Amino acid sequence: MSDLVPLTGEPLALDLVNTRPRTPDGPVDLIATVDGLRAWLGLQADRLGGVLPEGGQARLPGDDLAAAVSAVHEVRAHAAAAIDQARRGLRPPEDALRGLNRAQRAAPAVRELVWDGVAVTAAPRREGSPGARLAAVLAEAVAELLTDPAVTTVRKCAADDCAMLFLPAHPRRRWCSAARCGNRARVARHYRRHRAAGSG
Repeated sequence: MSDLVPLTGEPLALDLVNTRPRTPDGPVDLIATVDGLRAWLGLQADRLGGVLPEGGQARLPGDDLAAAVSAVHEVRAHAAAAIDQARRGLRPPEDALRGLNRAQRAAPAVRELVWDGVAVTAAPRREGSPGARLAAVLAEAVAELLTDPAVTTVRKCAADDCAMLFLPAHPRRRWCSAARCGNRARVARHYRRHRAAGSG
């Protein structure tokens, strides 16, 4: 499934959870490998708050990314469990909240003050390994979503074979992507109608 493209453009926490789409062959993990994580980080580079090297490219050494894979997977598992409950207005599992808090504490953000030649500026900086910093940024994104009242409007795609989550900008939105699931559903509905009309 190397040709499967991650769904992006939702809040970062949902983009992370959506790296485990369902396919006709079953669930797929788009960030199971270093290459998969590198590709996903490249898509998210502008949202990762200085975790990646200068220029926002996912050019971390392979060893750093290999260690990051398990940290990111752990945050994703906690995020999926917490968001699933919170979007229904239910209490998230305590172990998921503890795991997300632990990931944030492992590399807390410090507002580092610097003089840029004209004024004092502050930029978030994190200490620790790339995996710990990445996990902390992702856990922080999950915390932002969980504490936003809009979390109760997060929806699962209406397509039977899709597990993607999205935050609808419009209350009538039903699909994770009009191009992905929306078109497939319309084609299937059209096929069923014509088939029923032909057999009648």
